[in-house]
Amino acid sequence: MTSIPPSSPPTAEPWLKVSASPGFIGWLQAQQVSLAFTTYQAGKLFLLGRNQENSLSLVERTFNRCMGLWCNGQTLWMSSVYQVWRFENALAPGESYQGYDRLYVPRIAYTTGDLDIHDIAVDHQDRLVFVNTRFSCLGTFSPTASFAPLWKPAHISSLAPEDRCHLNGLAMAQGVPRYVTCASQSDVVEGWRAQRTDGGCVIEVTSGQIVVAGLSMPHSPRLYGDRLWLLNSGTGEFGWVNLQQGRFVPMTFCPGYLRGLAFVGDTAVIGLSRPRYNKTFSGLALDDRLVQKGMDSQCGLIIVDLHSGNIVESLSIEGDVRELYDVIVIPGAVRPTAFGLKSDEIQRLLTIGESDDL
Repeated sequence: MTSIPPSSPPTAEPWLKVSASPGFIGWLQAQQVSLAFTTYQAGKLFLLGRNQENSLSLVERTFNRCMGLWCNGQTLWMSSVYQVWRFENALAPGESYQGYDRLYVPRIAYTTGDLDIHDIAVDHQDRLVFVNTRFSCLGTFSPTASFAPLWKPAHISSLAPEDRCHLNGLAMAQGVPRYVTCASQSDVVEGWRAQRTDGGCVIEVTSGQIVVAGLSMPHSPRLYGDRLWLLNSGTGEFGWVNLQQGRFVPMTFCPGYLRGLAFVGDTAVIGLSRPRYNKTFSGLALDDRLVQKGMDSQCGLIIVDLHSGNIVESLSIEGDVRELYDVIVIPGAVRPTAFGLKSDEIQRLLTIGESDDL
């Protein structure tokens, strides 16, 4: 178990306890990856790897309401409450920093204002595309404005900061936005809240067509292998979309509200949250499913085998963190870390880039 103590007082209980299943560290080693995940509820970016003594390495950094993540190993993007951050790994292959083999330094922050950015991805033009949930569209950066709109669903009549359908998820194909998820097809202020149980859908971006409907708060659509996978969060189900038949095929029931989905090898990494019992989370089918199975909701990560649908490994999080948003795989990393903005480490790290002629 990994515990993170509070800054004060020294005798207080750790604010966070993280425990892994017996094979979790071995899974990280076998797949040759590390993980990163966010919690907007607690405002933390976590980087998860393994130490030389074969124990968990967990680093946390504070960023207010951090959500969407994207990483290719060298560059890491993350959205926060009113900015989107670009981190760069400062270490060359074979270098280390205090035992870490990845050091992500925040190099650029784009100030967007509070767009409630959810999923993010980099397209084939090396341009960041983000889900602008507040304005119900896909967007990118603008040098003179909060954002530049790229696409909106056909059911959205105009761009307004009203979170009309809770557009949240983005699936890319060959560097191009391919599918998005919405909690509903509503076109009024927060109209999705009245349709949380079965108003969710997946939309194909190019055609604008609804490819599957009747979902409950879907999140995290991802294309992997030959399938479109997603999390039907309101029912607690991980599965895939049969595009020919226009239906969602559940594979695994997961004990929590699902957000955050990544893949490595023949496994999926899924984020679990404990649902808040308010107007957003209450009354969903997930509640009844948990009662039927005699289970409590959990916060953490689970690893699902894509052939059997079985949960093969897990990471449990207890304490002040109750909700996660996104999870990503960091390929080739053993023990990653990042600089935040609360210490002076970031001002003391000085590196030299490649020469550029005048």
